[in-house]
Amino acid sequence: MIKWEEKETIEIPKGVSLEVSQGTFTFKGKLGVTSRTLLDNYVSVQYDGKAIHISVSKDNRYTKGITGTWTSELKNCIKGVQEGFTYAMKVDYTHFPTRVSVKGGKVVVENFLGERSQREAVIVGETKVAIKGDRLTLTGIDKRHIGETCANIERSTKIKGFDLRIFQDGIFPVEVESEEA
Repeated sequence: MIKWEEKETIEIPKGVSLEVSQGTFTFKGKLGVTSRTLLDNYVSVQYDGKAIHISVSKDNRYTKGITGTWTSELKNCIKGVQEGFTYAMKVDYTHFPTRVSVKGGKVVVENFLGERSQREAVIVGETKVAIKGDRLTLTGIDKRHIGETCANIERSTKIKGFDLRIFQDGIFPVEVESEEA
């Protein structure tokens, strides 16, 4: 018989409800719903109605890594449905004025380095992108989706073949914070 040793405990705060089904944890809060699927042979996650307990069957580097990752994932889900997350990005240009807009599920970058064709970045999940002047504000409840959207936008303005000391144009993240709702 395998002896499971408890490593982490995450308390579920008031205002957040949790449903567990076959390794999928679905969190509901005042800002919305998000979920994570956590399955592993050596790490077990149980919910007793008040708290989430993460236990391991072996204590080694692999299970410590999984335990830490899952703990932060679950805490981010709880924080996301309660407060939300906000990333801020800045549009920098020195040679050509860059225009940024949101069309459908994409962020469109026009006139980047004087290019005639537009560049596009996919908005992942339920992330909301607001543009005001040279600032982009990405908000949502799923930190993964916001981070992927931020990376897509930054990657869309990556330049090749130019001296990066001179052409420092692009859209870059400047701030990451939780949203106080």
